[in-house]
Amino acid sequence: MYDDITHNTPFKQIMNWLKQQQVRSTPYHQSVANQAETTPFTELQPDHLKWLAMESTCVETQTFYLMADSGHIGMAQVIYSNVAGIRTTCQFNTKIFYPSETNTPPLWSSDALTEHSFSSDQLSFYADACALTLSPDHETYSIKSATNPSSIVNLKVTRSSPGFQVGSNGTSTYGTDPQYPWGSMRHAFWPRCHVEGCIITQSEGEIDFKGRGVFIHALQGMKPHHAAARWTFADFQSPSFSAIMMEFTTPPSYGNTVVNVGGIAKDGEIVCAGAKHLATLSEGKEDLETEWPEPGKARFEWRGKTKEGKDVSAELEGLLGKRLDRVDVLANVPGFVKTLVGGVVGTRPYIYQVRVSMV
Repeated sequence: MYDDITHNTPFKQIMNWLKQQQVRSTPYHQSVANQAETTPFTELQPDHLKWLAMESTCVETQTFYLMADSGHIGMAQVIYSNVAGIRTTCQFNTKIFYPSETNTPPLWSSDALTEHSFSSDQLSFYADACALTLSPDHETYSIKSATNPSSIVNLKVTRSSPGFQVGSNGTSTYGTDPQYPWGSMRHAFWPRCHVEGCIITQSEGEIDFKGRGVFIHALQGMKPHHAAARWTFADFQSPSFSAIMMEFTTPPSYGNTVVNVGGIAKDGEIVCAGAKHLATLSEGKEDLETEWPEPGKARFEWRGKTKEGKDVSAELEGLLGKRLDRVDVLANVPGFVKTLVGGVVGTRPYIYQVRVSMV
């Protein structure tokens, strides 16, 4: 989605780029699952939460998913992106899904940020009318934004369990030499959090987001559509347990490799985490508008061991029902580039979002 090929790139350059997109074998991709064979997961320390803010091509995000007691679902997200070390941009996104019985369409706000900066320890982010601040005890994020009058954000997200990253550093690498990779993918999680605060909207007024939540710090240290061609993400929250799963499939140029990271948590404890989970989507039907098979059923399987070495397994399975939304990731990109990225690399830049009760 962030590529140095634009609508005014000479045709010859585009054709040279196309020729480079060959199918490579898996030695060009070192999955974090290899680390997880000996170190299933590592509990997060403050240094693991630092913004890297790379000066080369990357997309780095800190994302908070919110499940309110009222039935609202929300998201608050800061995106830092760098294109070839030439241009750096930051964005603040919010999204609200309303309780299903209201039939209210989702509220989406996305705003470019100006004058961004980081704290001296790289643990907090600031921009005009926006602040994402980690508390001194490293337990709570404060999220404040007045960048868009449609959704004024004032939230606190406090972790209820330890955070984790799969393996020793949570990172898959791309390239022939793992010590000097030409790309990377990293995820770090707070899987179970307590949320308080609100988002004030113009249409519905103040929405109380007291409830549970998830925090994910992600870094794609390369062009995103080169890092992954497909994603599946699941977040389950209940009064007793939380379960999170992030699965991506590399494009053919990196062997169509499936990487699945995630874990299960309860208050005060990581039950298990690692890279041996499985997401299965089935009963799909073609979305005529995107030509993508929209899944109708999902099965998520978590597999791991406790710290004491006991086997842990959990499964969620059910029909997905009517989607909440379909997001065109490249909606603001010229049509030719959208076709080029989707058709050549295998990336289909659409996100299908659903909410369903599963057991």
